Amino acid sequence: MTPSFSCLRNHFLISMPHLHDQNFSQTVTYLCDHSEYGAMGLVVNRPVGIALSELCDHLNLPCSSVANQQQEIYSGGPIHGDRGYVLHKAISPIEWPSSHCIADDIYITTSIDAIEAAAEGHFNHNYLIALGCACWSPGQLEQEMADNVWLSCLANSDILFGIPAGDRLQAAASTLGVNLDLLTAHTGHA
Repeated sequence: MTPSFSCLRNHFLISMPHLHDQNFSQTVTYLCDHSEYGAMGLVVNRPVGIALSELCDHLNLPCSSVANQQQEIYSGGPIHGDRGYVLHKAISPIEWPSSHCIADDIYITTSIDAIEAAAEGHFNHNYLIALGCACWSPGQLEQEMADNVWLSCLANSDILFGIPAGDRLQAAASTLGVNLDLLTAHTGHA
């Protein structure tokens, strides 16, 4: 009998306290895709210490939206660190060929057009730019879930776009009724 596949697309992965991998310790990762072929996501609570205005300078783009100039850029994960990924809400009538709908109100765009739109203020703070991503090979994420490396919960745009980065991990855990401060990284036997 083949085990059934449970898709975690549009879910948060919440790292457990015993996860010591520096790439994922104390992170919340938004899963953009998950299938029998593997998974791809973005860490959404780890700013890299540069602002949108600095990224635009590096890309030779104008950053005309004063409100967005200090928007934080995130480390999305250890893979493809030279690539930008933009999570955002839809902005009609603008559409890009590199945009993919993840959920009803959340899209991912991988072209420079979305960074330009953010710099011009089109997303109204409903976006997140990450450099790099996290990827799992077929069956890898399922094994990590079985090994209790992650908690998972359905994602929501309020946590992605409306809560400061430093509060996203606990906010995601709270949707499950979990206080991460009460969990321990140590196990024992009675």
